[in-house]
This record gives sequence, structure tokens and C-alpha cells, in this order.
Amino acid sequence: MSITRRDFLGSSIGSSAVLAELTAVETGQRHRPIPLPAEMRLWDLATPALVVDADSLESNLRKMRDFYSDKSAMLRPHAKTHKCPVIARQQLDLGAIGIAVAKISEAEVMVEGGIDPILITSPIATRGKLARLLALAQQTPRLQIVTDRLQNVRDLNDGAAAVGIKLQVVVDLNAGDDRTGIMLGEPAVTLASEVARAESLELVGVQAYAGRLQHVVGWEARRKQYVEMMEQVMETVTAMRQAGLDIPTVTGGGTGTYDINSEIDGMTDIQAGSYVFMDDNYRDVGGRLGPVFNDFDSSLFVLATAISQPVQGQITVDAGIKAFATDKEPPRLRDFKGVAYRFGGDEHGILNFTESSEPITVGDKVRLTIPHCDPTVNLYDHLHVVRGEQVLEVWPIAGRGRSQ
Repeated sequence: MSITRRDFLGSSIGSSAVLAELTAVETGQRHRPIPLPAEMRLWDLATPALVVDADSLESNLRKMRDFYSDKSAMLRPHAKTHKCPVIARQQLDLGAIGIAVAKISEAEVMVEGGIDPILITSPIATRGKLARLLALAQQTPRLQIVTDRLQNVRDLNDGAAAVGIKLQVVVDLNAGDDRTGIMLGEPAVTLASEVARAESLELVGVQAYAGRLQHVVGWEARRKQYVEMMEQVMETVTAMRQAGLDIPTVTGGGTGTYDINSEIDGMTDIQAGSYVFMDDNYRDVGGRLGPVFNDFDSSLFVLATAISQPVQGQITVDAGIKAFATDKEPPRLRDFKGVAYRFGGDEHGILNFTESSEPITVGDKVRLTIPHCDPTVNLYDHLHVVRGEQVLEVWPIAGRGRSQ
């Protein structure tokens, strides 16, 4: 790639201005878009950079909104995917009934960003977390927390009573993942009854998230297993209601079952998250219409630069293990055929060429797909928002590192 003096100076000035602007506003603007101080193109970004295509993101948000517009269930997007109050606000503005988060620290970030209502989908088990939960609940009365243990119910009730609030509680059901949640049937009915009896708690529903079933390959196989699991969940919900309990909310599901959840009678809201970005892992499980799950666009990518070519047949880029979550397959190239990526260490990736490969030379920038979006987003401080090749603004990933 040849660079003229004007290109070099323009790129340098633009990058420096953006970095200075980010530094200046980072503390006070962690929850709002950061406007660029100078015009910038995609190819001017310092790499590796996490980039979201605005057209694709907006399309994904509208598609999910439109799908649920005539369904009895509603959308409660899970923010563990993007960890970004800017995107959460867009989801609420498009009709989402609330936002789900994984941890108390994510909830704190969202509340700071003006997001409400919020459901925390993982139980808490320590005094420190309980104190933070109660402080947050006093700021946002519609905050909800899941529980799956009797002692936790007692702790939540005692804490809520101590600060004089009524805490909204969702009973977390074990939908087969054996990760969190109380067992279905009588144990769940008993726990829900204890929540309902607690003077400082309000039983607002149940959660049933079958995460392992979101990634079953093949839509028909995924549908069969998911429907069977949710039938068992709904039997427990029926038993709760027969015991005199009011269960207004049955929440769960995700992107992989978004068009199956709508078939589950009694499901009230869906916690889809990855649909906003649509990573390789989800695309590979297949959709209703074929082997590629392409109901939503791949809106997220990492921009990397080719920096060295010590041997023929391959070239090194500046995005390695630190640039991608590595629990899934390696990333793929978006714009080049016949080129395969492999990890080359913490800081580097190796692009291997075949005879049919399109040429890539030192200095070229390439777009790499995201194998697993949630943990990859957690590696970056900012999302660079582009439309075409124009960088529009920068969105802080305010929840980055908030896993407490």
C-alpha cells in the first residue's frame, strides 16, 4: 500500500485528535456517544480496533423489534453482549420492555447511563454484592434480581427490610444447563412460595434460560430440544399458579431460539443479546431457512493491519489473542478469499495464503470477523461506529471489565 505525505499527515492528525478527544471526555462521557473532533475514515483507525457497521446494527435492531411487534412475548435484550448504554438506549427506544444484565456491576453501569428497568440474571451470594444491590434498588425501584436458594431469599428480604424497600425478585429455574437455578417441580414451587411470603420482597416471575440449546446445530433439532425443555418449565409455572402464586413474568431464551420462543405459550419476554452483532458462532448453527443463521447481519468486526512478512505464503497482522476471545474457532477475513487466519501469539495473527488468495501486502488493513462477540467486546474500551467507510462517532463500552 502506497502512502503519500498528505495521506500520512492527514491520518496522523486525525488519529491524534481522536485519541486526545477520547482522553479528555472519557471520565465524563462513559455513557454517551463521543463525537469525532475531525473527519475520519475507517482505514485511518489505529489498529486493532473494534468496529460496528451502523447500517447493519440498525437493521438488526429493527428486525428483532419487527419480529416481536405482533407476538404475545416481548423483547428484553441482554446487555452482556454489548455492555454499552448507548446501544441499550436504542433498544429501549425501539420498544424493548427492559434490559437484562449478567452482574451487579453491569447493572450499575446501565443505571449510571439512565437505563431502566433492569433485570440482573445471575444470583448474588455475598454481603458486599447485597449492599450494592440494595443501594442500586433505591436509585431505580424497577430493578429486579434472580434467586435460586432459600438462604438467598432470606438475605434479600432482610436487606430490603433494613433499607425500607420492596425488592422485585425473579425465581431462577434450572432449564437443564445445571449452571444456576433451582430444580424444576416442587423445589421451585417451594422457593417461589417463600419469596411470595417475604414481606419485603415482591415475586414478579421466573427465569428459565437454556443457554446450551441456543447453539444446537440445525434449526429443527434446536427447536425440538428447546420446546421439550420449555414444556417442562411451563409445567412448573403451572404448578406455581395452582399453588396460588402470581407469576406475571416468564423470561428467558436468546438469539438462537428467538423465532422458537414465540411459539412457547406463556413465555412473556425474550433475553436475546447477540443478534445486535451476530458472531460466527451463531451464524454456524443454522437458521430456519438453511445451514447459515443469517436472519441478522454480522455488524461487528476487528480492523487489523498487516505489519510484517518474514516468509512467503503468509503475512502477520497486529491482532492476536488479545484482540479476540479464543474459546471458539479463529476469526475469518471478510473481504479476501483464499486466506485463513490463525493465532500467532498475544499481539499477532498469521494470515496464510493459498494459490487462489487475493494479495495482501504490508500496510494493508483487513476486516476480521468475530467468533464470539460477548467476550470479544469485553476486550475493548470503545466501539468505532462506521457507515460505509466514514467513522461517525465512538461509543464507550462502559461495562468493559464489569464482571463483578
